[in-house]
Amino acid sequence: MKEIEGTIATPKGFFADGLHCGLKKEKVDLGWIVSEVPASAAAVFTTNQVQAAPILVTKEKMQAGTLQGVIVNAGNANACTGEQGLKDAQEMAELAAAQLHTSPEAFAVASTGIIGKSLPMEKITAGIQQLNRQGDAHRFQRAILTTDLTEKSSVIQSTIADKTVTVAGCAKGSGMIHPNMATMLAFVTTDAAIAPALLQALLKELTDVTFNQITVDGDTSTNDMVLVLANGLAKNPTIEAGTPAYHEFKGMLKAVLTALAKAVAKDGEGASKLIEAHTSGAVTDEAARMISKTIVGSPLVKTALFGKDPNWGRILCAVGYSGQPIDPATVSIALADIPVFVQGTPVAFDETIMQEQLAENEVKVVVELKEGAGVGTAWGCDLTYDYVKINALYHT
Repeated sequence: MKEIEGTIATPKGFFADGLHCGLKKEKVDLGWIVSEVPASAAAVFTTNQVQAAPILVTKEKMQAGTLQGVIVNAGNANACTGEQGLKDAQEMAELAAAQLHTSPEAFAVASTGIIGKSLPMEKITAGIQQLNRQGDAHRFQRAILTTDLTEKSSVIQSTIADKTVTVAGCAKGSGMIHPNMATMLAFVTTDAAIAPALLQALLKELTDVTFNQITVDGDTSTNDMVLVLANGLAKNPTIEAGTPAYHEFKGMLKAVLTALAKAVAKDGEGASKLIEAHTSGAVTDEAARMISKTIVGSPLVKTALFGKDPNWGRILCAVGYSGQPIDPATVSIALADIPVFVQGTPVAFDETIMQEQLAENEVKVVVELKEGAGVGTAWGCDLTYDYVKINALYHT
């Protein structure tokens, strides 16, 4: 298994494109990913009870277990837009399908941007009619962005049953990130052959330890979606649960999802550093994951690390209110690889070295509990002045 240069269109039989249709002032804002043949499909969606029209439309299409593509726009979430929003989302699928002479039921729909405004369908119609097979996949990866500063992508390649198999992914997400299923928008393509039901089970399992383990600001969006398409054009034998091929593919998919999740956390709105929290010795893996996510989600921890303040008491406080069983007398904490609290007792550390470590663009928090064998990791970012500025002016 190795990481390679590439895009969401690198796996065999996929193409992608993006363009500017006028939803945003200048930047690309509309795109598609398409498989040359019908593909096994799996998806996870936001758990917010307020769900955007594209989520509702795509959930219906997922019941068949196969798709051929997804049409995506940025700049407008098509959320809280009533019956017209549902009609517009369905029309986006119909327009994309018409371009490729395929069924509208084969196209998923995703949107991201401002909530509560109807889509300007005349702009979207004109834009979809200009998308093509010979497009630029990097333009798609940029077309899905909102307040993001960078493209987020990952491509992994390996050999399964003597066939070269590729898994590629891209994502958007910078603010309103605190998932309980997925986060933001993420798309994965692969030329592996795998049945929809097994692909769905894998995606759900891996989402719990990747996308569900990041947080930027504690908000779960109305539009969150992670969608995987597997078209089988690598010509490997269909992957079966529990086999060596299954474990190899699972490792590939996990590597892509982890890379995308970390990239989203690192590119949090206004962020200056990625925070990784790793907890071990918890009663269960789930408990360890929840403790780690509580740490990276704490506003006090996030602001302390922005200010390069080694205030480990805030970390210990977050561990304590995580809702998971702990004994304060056996807790140990290391901040930026420097022990600060060992089995319930503070320890001295060199503040100059600590300041240098906290100035790095990635900071690690390690917690040991001695309660059991559970382990879990989560990722977040610091909370800066720029986060407030970006969100205070988001609509205006």
